[in-house]
Amino acid sequence: MSNYFPILIFIFAFLQIYMIANYTLLKQYVISVFESIGCNEQDAILAADVLVSADSRGIDSHGVARLAGYIRLFDHGRLNPKPNIKILHESPSTALVDGDRGLGLVVAPKAMEIACGKANVAGTGWVAVQNSNHFGIAGYHAMMAASQDMIGWAMTHAAPLVTPTFSRERLLGTNPIAVSIPALHEPTFLADFASTAVAYGKLEILQRKGLDTPDGWVQDANGMPSNDAFAIKNGGALLPLGGDREHGSHKGYALGAIVDLLSGVLSGANFGPWVPPFATAGFMNAGETVGKGTGHFIGAMRIDAFRPAIEFKKDMDIWIQRFRNAEAVEGQKVIIPGDPERVLEVERKANGIPLIDPVVEDLKALSVRFNLDFKIA
Repeated sequence: MSNYFPILIFIFAFLQIYMIANYTLLKQYVISVFESIGCNEQDAILAADVLVSADSRGIDSHGVARLAGYIRLFDHGRLNPKPNIKILHESPSTALVDGDRGLGLVVAPKAMEIACGKANVAGTGWVAVQNSNHFGIAGYHAMMAASQDMIGWAMTHAAPLVTPTFSRERLLGTNPIAVSIPALHEPTFLADFASTAVAYGKLEILQRKGLDTPDGWVQDANGMPSNDAFAIKNGGALLPLGGDREHGSHKGYALGAIVDLLSGVLSGANFGPWVPPFATAGFMNAGETVGKGTGHFIGAMRIDAFRPAIEFKKDMDIWIQRFRNAEAVEGQKVIIPGDPERVLEVERKANGIPLIDPVVEDLKALSVRFNLDFKIA
């Protein structure tokens, strides 16, 4: 734990904590909210697990802070709480899935189940999803494959808040990519990252605190560098990973484009500037003209389709141990992707999940609307 203590201190200092929520009570409350809009018990439990998992892992921007946003999607007729998720087309190793406007929190895990099933038969399984909605943290879905000795892939596109390098137009989303790779004794390697300099949820936290952004996160409406946390609402945009051309933004742009092409063009979902917005994007009109809803791309690769799984996982242990023990600069330690989130998950499940004031108020408002007992701490 001590190696990550500075990270934890930064996180807790950055968030103005209003309440420490109990993990189990918070999850039960989220379940009750999803059931209140018509989700069946199984789907409500799954959706709540994805959301509260984000909070427990320290990805607060994609946790219960987004719950009210999903309800707004429902209010605007863009979310079907009882979707008929079905395969439209398939081969032994691939499938195209229609999410029927369901919660992406439910559609994506079911798509991963299909991908793993196909990987069991064909060695790999790849599922393109159309007609879905925001799916929470990509890492949750990718990790589902790891327990089956598979490498998991999960990606999704999102509302157009991001400019390609040198553009003033917002044409891409934050478009995250997650890859999970199991090891033998070491924890699973999990890379889960946006293809932008920062996820939009981080801007929301700064907005709530009245703080400016660091350099390289956003540009203003004229395409000039900005530190305004409200830049997007004022006509500006998020920047691709790298921030500017000199720091490799063309690579972040390329990553975001790949996610959009696989999640949108390949699946038959909307793509580029036509991807429908999530409720926190500052606008609600979907303007869908080129496809169906939001898209995802999910994959599973069975390790023993390449080499014996035990041998691979032993080598993964060696890889992880070597990188973790790399000679580091003074005062720092090299970490493995997924380490900070894994440590926080243990901490928060045991000692509670910190929630900032605006999130608590949103959750309270939902309890009033649906006549629920607001007991989360």
